Amino acid sequence: MTPSQDDLKRAAARRAVEYIASGTTIGLGSGSTVRPLIEFLAERLASGALRGVLAVPTSEDTAAQCRALGIPLTTLDEHPHLALAIDGADEIGPRLDLIKGLGGALLREKLVAGAAERFVVVADASKRVRKLGTRAPVPVEVVPFGWSTHLPFFQKLGAEPALRRAPDRRPFVTDEGHHIVDLRFPKGIPDPEALARALARRTGIVEDGLFLGMAHTAVIASAQGVRILER
Repeated sequence: MTPSQDDLKRAAARRAVEYIASGTTIGLGSGSTVRPLIEFLAERLASGALRGVLAVPTSEDTAAQCRALGIPLTTLDEHPHLALAIDGADEIGPRLDLIKGLGGALLREKLVAGAAERFVVVADASKRVRKLGTRAPVPVEVVPFGWSTHLPFFQKLGAEPALRRAPDRRPFVTDEGHHIVDLRFPKGIPDPEALARALARRTGIVEDGLFLGMAHTAVIASAQGVRILER
């Protein structure tokens, strides 16, 4: 029987939890691939296979799951240097460059990944792409004030921008109180580094979902098994 996408996510998460060592402070990402990893981490802590692990959550959703499962939490202010961060990805390029943020937690995710000595990405094989932007949009977190003034700028960059909306059709609001504009590139992103530089210079843009040169390891599950890629 061909494994489902959920089966693959759990297989990758089960392998990735092996990177967590006792006595360390780690960052835990957000999304459907990280949820089973949190379950496996809680099992290891409860059994005594792991001890003394503290976690910095990247979203309120992750924090709530950790509390429910008894995983001790801390903050980046208390522990600014992390041994490890584990998170999912929406796209994984050939050099382990990533697009992240479809779950809306890209700002905290990038802060946590940047504070970690090692950043491990967990995904199923469908997330691998030859060119960033071919499947997933680039989420861009913006302050609500004047958000629409960015639209012509995004279009000049070659993007098709769309304000992300919640199920009730109101603007989606991040945990930090911002909006997200999703940028689609019909033919992929020609130069991700140049795009990241342009977005970083724009007043009112808080962060973007381009995680370039940040991931050290990718744990990727397919029907053929789990594969480890290193940058």
